[in-house]
Amino acid sequence: MHSRAQFGKWGEDVACRYLAQQGYTILTRNYRSTFGEIDIIVEKKGEITFIEVKSRKTLMFGTPAAAVTKSKQTKIHSTAFQYLHTCTKRYRQFWFDVVEIYVVDGKTTINHIQHCF
Repeated sequence: MHSRAQFGKWGEDVACRYLAQQGYTILTRNYRSTFGEIDIIVEKKGEITFIEVKSRKTLMFGTPAAAVTKSKQTKIHSTAFQYLHTCTKRYRQFWFDVVEIYVVDGKTTINHIQHCF
């Protein structure tokens, strides 16, 4: 993991494996629209969840979820609504989650914060 982008992609890969183990179906990764990007979009039991992944090697600057600012949330909301508008399938409910990936002293920890914004 040399660059920041590589570390971010690695974190998304870890999050996808975790989500699949939790029974989610990965619909798409890195969905882009004119409003922004959503890291992972998943489905489970007729519900769709838009997931922001934040990976950190240190907690010196706060938790990874703290980096999902109000501005970032607004972009994710707009992007999600554009995705839903173009999607042919209808879902019972939609959610917004954050998956935090911490790597401290070589140990990886995953924290899935559900329905958080």
